[in-house]
Amino acid sequence: MPLSRITLSSGRSIELTELRMSTTYGGMLEGYPCRRVNDMKVSGLLRRAEDGFSFAPVHLVPPSREYPDQTAGAFGPVEVLPSVACVGVFGSAAVDPELDAVLHRSTLVVAWFQAAPDVPSDENADLALRGIRWEELAKDYEL
Repeated sequence: MPLSRITLSSGRSIELTELRMSTTYGGMLEGYPCRRVNDMKVSGLLRRAEDGFSFAPVHLVPPSREYPDQTAGAFGPVEVLPSVACVGVFGSAAVDPELDAVLHRSTLVVAWFQAAPDVPSDENADLALRGIRWEELAKDYEL
């Protein structure tokens, strides 16, 4: 049973079957969120997704970046990512229409950032998450 279902902008329905969440800035002892730190956060999330789910292709939804009106420090202006880092495994019908729909599915691992620790679903899934180009990114597999 899926954790949730999302209808993509293309009309395809995908199911979230596994979700890992963590705080974006958890463990940050010194410094402040800036482009350099955030680039490391994004690449680290992508690397964790690739290492943790090597059976499927991984896609990163580029995160939004906010620039609060705060004094810049030694590493440049303050730049803030959404507070929750997510990696999810999504499944759907096969991409290749030639494959038997009963015996084949498609899968994609997605890494993204979101504002709250909510399971994304049709009602609350971010537009960037719903905009995934499934047919180009997902991989078909046999059950």
